[in-house]
Amino acid sequence: MNKRFLGVLIFAFVVASAASLLLYRLLINRPQQAKAAVSTVQIVLASRDLEVGSVLKEEDVKLADWPGTLPTGGALKTQDVVGRGVLTPIFAREPIIDSRLAPKGAGGGLAAMIPPGMRAVAIRVNEVVGVAGFVVPGMRVDVLISGMKPGGDGLLGTVTKTLLQNLEVLSAGQDYKKDAEGKPVAVQVVNMLVTPEQAEQLSLASNQTAIQLILRNPLDHDVAKTPGTALSYLFSGTKGRPPVEQPVAPPQPRRTAAVRTVAAAPRENTAAPAPPKKEPAFVMEIISGTRKAETKFEHGGEGK
Repeated sequence: MNKRFLGVLIFAFVVASAASLLLYRLLINRPQQAKAAVSTVQIVLASRDLEVGSVLKEEDVKLADWPGTLPTGGALKTQDVVGRGVLTPIFAREPIIDSRLAPKGAGGGLAAMIPPGMRAVAIRVNEVVGVAGFVVPGMRVDVLISGMKPGGDGLLGTVTKTLLQNLEVLSAGQDYKKDAEGKPVAVQVVNMLVTPEQAEQLSLASNQTAIQLILRNPLDHDVAKTPGTALSYLFSGTKGRPPVEQPVAPPQPRRTAAVRTVAAAPRENTAAPAPPKKEPAFVMEIISGTRKAETKFEHGGEGK
């Protein structure tokens, strides 16, 4: 082989290798330069997964670089979030947002999750009432009640109607009570977010009727108008709202017409009075010598 040709081939290989190495270095350094151009900000992130109701501590949060601008409601200092309760689940390396924490001084737990003007009411349920365990925090439910209507028609039987709709479930856990033998028994308890008026209705319904929770789509906020149903309708096949019994008024005492006895007034004699009897005139004879004269005197009048 020609030595000159071999030298040119080796030279070309070296030049190509050098060009490839240079291009490789340019491609490697280019993303790093672009990355360095992105601005970062230090914000407070969660150092671990945080559950609802927990109170933030120093070891639960940390300062770290966050690419871009500060998220809305983000914290720049750990002192701003320590000691506040968690309202929604926060995952590790996730920014701590002010709207996901309870107000300062409110503490943690269930009470911190209750908005002003609302109440949390606990309802004891079982697997059937609690929709087989699918009633979890954040879900929306309707409340059905079943029982005998006070003062209603006994022929209707048990009446079922929708009491409340679109209630938010705050928590679902287990409570423990003792059975007849004193052994602990797990009971499912569901806490729901309600108004004070709804809390009164639920408290009365839980003690006087049977309650059933109905799971609904969290995005469905429409309130359905249902007539309710009764046990007799299930067997008769009729539909509609159980008739509303009108209150029966107590029988009124029979009124008797008062008979007033009025003494009859003496009847006036309308006949004309009878004319008085005319008495005969009084006649006086006067004899003077041979002359004789008579003078008549009428009754009540003068003589003629």
